Amino acid sequence: MSKYKVMTGNYGIAYGAALSRVELISAYPITPQTSIVEKLSEMVETGSLKAKFVRVESEHSALAACVGGASAGARCFTATSSHGLLYMNEMVFWAGYARLPMVMAVITRSLGPPWGIWSEHTDLLAQRDTGWISMLAQTNQEALDSVIQAYMITEDPDVLLPVMIGLDAFIVSHTAVPVDVPDQDSVDAFLPKNRVPGFLLDFDEPKTMGNMTYPEWNMEFRYEMEAAMKAAQRKIVEVDRKFGDAFGRSYGGLVELYRMEDAKYAVVVAGAHAGEAKDAVDELRSEGIDAGVARVRFLRPFPKDALREALGGMKGVAVVDRDLSPGLGGIIRAELSSALYGMKRPPQVRGFIAGLGGRDISVDDIKEAIVVTTKSSEAGEDEWMDLRRENL
Repeated sequence: MSKYKVMTGNYGIAYGAALSRVELISAYPITPQTSIVEKLSEMVETGSLKAKFVRVESEHSALAACVGGASAGARCFTATSSHGLLYMNEMVFWAGYARLPMVMAVITRSLGPPWGIWSEHTDLLAQRDTGWISMLAQTNQEALDSVIQAYMITEDPDVLLPVMIGLDAFIVSHTAVPVDVPDQDSVDAFLPKNRVPGFLLDFDEPKTMGNMTYPEWNMEFRYEMEAAMKAAQRKIVEVDRKFGDAFGRSYGGLVELYRMEDAKYAVVVAGAHAGEAKDAVDELRSEGIDAGVARVRFLRPFPKDALREALGGMKGVAVVDRDLSPGLGGIIRAELSSALYGMKRPPQVRGFIAGLGGRDISVDDIKEAIVVTTKSSEAGEDEWMDLRRENL
């Protein structure tokens, strides 16, 4: 039987990991992630979670320990943010390219300089070529539920790719709300015991991993990774549906659609400001504008087909990015434009950059982006919202 507890998004991640019966947790503190691993450390120390908690000297070592644990077949978990994620970047690539099943929470935080600890998605999106499945959760409840789902996805024999789960710093990570916490028996029935793929390290049957690969075969490894990403798309949808059947909560698989059935205009978002986007659409509907929300849950694999199906026939699409690729603009806007290319009548996509460094993204900001798109859906350079031009 499940029960409600008031908890932060970070604690939601910790409870999700504990309910998934993780066996190895490796951690190094960094704001605003630290309370995740503090909670897990408390669970291990009190005996409520039977796992090995490894204290290390850096984020690089934290993920290296998980790489070693996953190579031996342990169900592994770690968490980080921002500069910590960049510090472990070598091992992020290693875990992805080695096809090692594990889960990592990333509390999205702006990168310095200038220094900041508030939310921005650029740190997570900078990892999009590492071979990890990556997603952004909107709520504390989704944070907990996504960890459980992630282990079923990452350990699937057709996938075997690590998963990173992003939460907006402070907006989700440190805000406390009621969360429905499943009971352990229900999670055990849903999530099978960790299955050890045949290539993993075994002292009784030694194997070599990560050795030199000559050009004759290196490309084939990358092809298999791409095939695994395609398999992950199917698995993500399947696991979300099964989770909904088991626990009564479903998040739309790759993309969550809100009031899109008869929408003529859509706003595409990812992360916490999807809540503001839904409120904005509700208000615009009452004002006579038929708008809807497409929340991109998974950045990798990028849900190209799902977005083409959802956005086909729209008069205009606004994308509100909480990220920046300097010289390109909004990352999700650019990837969406690429995904829609080649359609018979692709909708025009307008990009809006907002909320960098933790600045609020309001309901009015989202409404403005949609209204501007209804007046002119011509694609051009990304527009910067709520920019204090008097300081420039």
